[in-house]
Amino acid sequence: MDNATAVRNATGSATAVRPGEAPAVHAAEIEETDGFHLVIDALKLNGIDTIFAVPGIPITDLARKAQAAGIRVISFRHEQSAGYAASIAGFLTQKPGVCLTVSAPGFLNGLTALANATTNCFPMIQISGSSEREVIDLQQGDYEEMDQLAIAKPLAKAAFRVLHAEDIGVGIARAIRAAVSGRPGGVYLDLPAKLFPQVMDAATGASTLIKVVDPAPRQIPSREAVDRALALLKGAKKPLIILGKGAAYAQEDAAIRALVEKTGIPYLPMSMAKGLLPDTHEQSAAAARSFVLPEADVVVLIGARLNWLLSHGKGKTWGGKSPTAWGGQRYIQIDISPQEADSNVRIDAPVIGDIGSCVSALLAGVGASWPKPPAEWLGAIAERRNRNVAKMAETLAKNPTPMNFHSALNVVRDIVKANPDAYFVNEGANALDFTRSIVDMVKPRKRLDVGTWGVMGIGMGFSIAAAVVGGQQVIAVEGDSAFGFSGMEVETICRYNLPVCVVILNNNGVYRGNEVNPTGGADPHPLGFVKAASYEKLMEAFGGVGVRVTTPAELRAAMDEALRSKRPTLVNALIDEGAGTESGRISNLNPVSKKKS
Repeated sequence: MDNATAVRNATGSATAVRPGEAPAVHAAEIEETDGFHLVIDALKLNGIDTIFAVPGIPITDLARKAQAAGIRVISFRHEQSAGYAASIAGFLTQKPGVCLTVSAPGFLNGLTALANATTNCFPMIQISGSSEREVIDLQQGDYEEMDQLAIAKPLAKAAFRVLHAEDIGVGIARAIRAAVSGRPGGVYLDLPAKLFPQVMDAATGASTLIKVVDPAPRQIPSREAVDRALALLKGAKKPLIILGKGAAYAQEDAAIRALVEKTGIPYLPMSMAKGLLPDTHEQSAAAARSFVLPEADVVVLIGARLNWLLSHGKGKTWGGKSPTAWGGQRYIQIDISPQEADSNVRIDAPVIGDIGSCVSALLAGVGASWPKPPAEWLGAIAERRNRNVAKMAETLAKNPTPMNFHSALNVVRDIVKANPDAYFVNEGANALDFTRSIVDMVKPRKRLDVGTWGVMGIGMGFSIAAAVVGGQQVIAVEGDSAFGFSGMEVETICRYNLPVCVVILNNNGVYRGNEVNPTGGADPHPLGFVKAASYEKLMEAFGGVGVRVTTPAELRAAMDEALRSKRPTLVNALIDEGAGTESGRISNLNPVSKKKS
């Protein structure tokens, strides 16, 4: 209001009051506020300028009023996608992304994304409207009655309920702190319908709001821990650094790069840490992963967890003689949570604190005389890396008919290389696995994928959030199965006219599309889809650009045009339906019947 203060009257409209002027108080003008406005004011006070939502009872007016107050409200077709968008917005900005849902079914739809945010350490707040406590507790059958707080607690880092308007400021402040402090995660905030119309004096209401100060304070590692880690690292003959998405989230890119380069230690980036240093960096061991993991003697984990993505630090991946055997490596683990140490194998030198403080402390101990890793170790890695890169180049140079994953992704690789500022979203089974090893990243936090849970359906939510909060072109490479989980959100992409280019690698099914019903019956195979489905028409239906391609040349032309025009585009890339393997690269997790059919 042009530097004016708004005084709300009894009807909810506002009168402008210029700085230095006293508001004119009439019988019809009461300086009051309500729960709706206190929620909005508390969010704005804490720099929350975007909400991802599916409006409806009882939060319809909250969405309306938030937009009127200057908050950008991105309205989705499904709460799960809105939640995924909020979670990745939190990862990109280090501020909690906010997902707004209706009660009960809408709350449950958003809960998958909330649990995924907690698992992946993405700061996110799910705000859901709910039924009244007195009705829920007596189980009297209210509209969409559900004890949402109790359900959310096991799946969130924290969960809170606000019953009184004067507690809204505290509730939102606690949710923000819980989401971003320590190890980030998902937070649930329950706002019953009766809260929103509660009225109170505007001045008193304003005094209850809290601007959170230093919500994620530095946590400095102990000198003893740093010295222990440096001593272990200095004696290593085959050291290795593993960068996890926690390292990417920390936004301490310069310090991490300095540590890698000053020590000369080869590094292995996990998928969402790709680009912290360019994948083409001479110290990257990504193309020699299967060699360095079992051979390394000292491993430095920076924001990476020894979970299933790293075979729990055990087994043949690490040189162990059995699936549960330790390979003999010694570990230095940099993590903000002391509970993460020793979760699977012994951590010899835990360095507990925020990544920036920990890496800076290690850097301070790395002087000019720091010993570089032995030439034999570096040479062995380089030899295997060069061999594997050359082998991949030969595969990518082939041009089979029909296209396969490699020939299609060779095009994507070139497009991403030419557009390093674009966000790259990726999900699927084979579409994910092949892309991780083929498409190089050169900038941090540009690759956004399924993360720790490997959950499908993140594609469109992540793409929308990246376009909204990142303000850059988005390229999303999707398996046809993965796209099905959130495909209706192409309408959201078109409605907000976002620069998103979706590429579907369409092989007619889950993993592949050439399986048939073994009974010879009319029903299709459980893993098969409609042959050569026209996904591109879905984008066209909402005013975007849909393109159907069958060759690498056509794929390249379609993607080039999408990035040139910045229009919402879906490229349906038909590939060999026999391309792909069972469960991608995690087939060991998929039990297969040994009984002969």
